[in-house]
Amino acid sequence: MKNMVYSGTTWHTGARQNVGRDTSMEATVIDSQTEIERLQETRQEVVEKMQNLKEELRSMAEPSADEADLDAYEREKTWALVQRLQSKLESVDRALALAEKGTYGICTSCGERIDPARLEILPEATMCLECQRQFERQSRRGRI
Repeated sequence: MKNMVYSGTTWHTGARQNVGRDTSMEATVIDSQTEIERLQETRQEVVEKMQNLKEELRSMAEPSADEADLDAYEREKTWALVQRLQSKLESVDRALALAEKGTYGICTSCGERIDPARLEILPEATMCLECQRQFERQSRRGRI
């Protein structure tokens, strides 16, 4: 499992190292290069899926009067998938930027460590689960 360094007040990512402030603490960090590669693979998969869906949209024939409703539904569904993938691509790009800065795995809201299990499932996560839930609650209320 991947690890992070705790420097006394915050968690840090980077190469494996000992913490200078407390030499008794055996601390390690997330392997940044591995995470960057994983995020880049995720990004490539998203880009490929988006390209395939966009190509599918371009290749859809003009609907006849009888098929208009079904074709319109399929186009809307495909377009919604493209938009969702675009959003995921933006999230992956944000996570990549954090990984390159050395702050991947640290919640952008509260500064606490993001659970490695969460990052395993959702590598583009930039917030811990609690902050993400709070963000989504506020978004639903129209505050953000």
